[in-house]
Amino acid sequence: MAGPARTFSEPRVSPVVAHRVWVRTLPGPFSGRVNTEWVEYARRANLRAYPDVLGVAMQYVSGAPPIFEGQIQIAGDASYGPLVEGEREEGADFNDYLGMEWTYREAVDKPEKRQFQCLDCSGFIRMVWGYRPHLPGDAYASVIPLCLKPQRSRRAMPRRAFEICKSGPGVLVIEDAGIQVEDFSRIGIGDLVFFDADSKDGSQIDHVGMYLGRDSENHHRFISSRKRADGPTMGDLGGKSILDGTRNYAKAFRAVRRI
Repeated sequence: MAGPARTFSEPRVSPVVAHRVWVRTLPGPFSGRVNTEWVEYARRANLRAYPDVLGVAMQYVSGAPPIFEGQIQIAGDASYGPLVEGEREEGADFNDYLGMEWTYREAVDKPEKRQFQCLDCSGFIRMVWGYRPHLPGDAYASVIPLCLKPQRSRRAMPRRAFEICKSGPGVLVIEDAGIQVEDFSRIGIGDLVFFDADSKDGSQIDHVGMYLGRDSENHHRFISSRKRADGPTMGDLGGKSILDGTRNYAKAFRAVRRI
């Protein structure tokens, strides 16, 4: 949706992304009929600058100030994971960052103390889309249900990047064909973008981010949580955060899902 103009930037990152696009979640899968009441409610939220998915995502980059809900820190500069033998550990989900137990239909997931205030790539996406609301109050549901394993209904977002790509909610705009995606005509701001960035696991999708839009250098920029940058970033530490070109993430770009 259209809203007030804004600029997305990060300390020590030179390219910025500026536009008037705001991205929010419907209370359920789109039925083909526009809920005009919801549209008006979301429009007012935009005018009030209530954080949408893009705004929420930026609340976890380097230097982001802590945000509390009661005694729980729900946002603020996130690490990727603790150092283990010189490498950042994977596996930090949204509830590890929060330090809280989370109950699913099939299991209870207890937080890992060593991963407190950490988010790996899919944990970051699940925090932004599945835990943090994108509309004020309780007038409409505004988070995506979460699950540990893919569900047949595809109404909930599973844990791992390749599972979200294959079985997550929404529409698979560009399927994984095992080759670099170079057609950007179908990609929209807020879409999830998927990569085969690690040669150690074969051709499996192993990284997920979110498309922010064209940056000030006219590149297609995304945000994701990664090891070398030690957390969520739209910057280029550990690989340029752009979908176009011949850099590592561009060459590894494989699929797009719209939630």
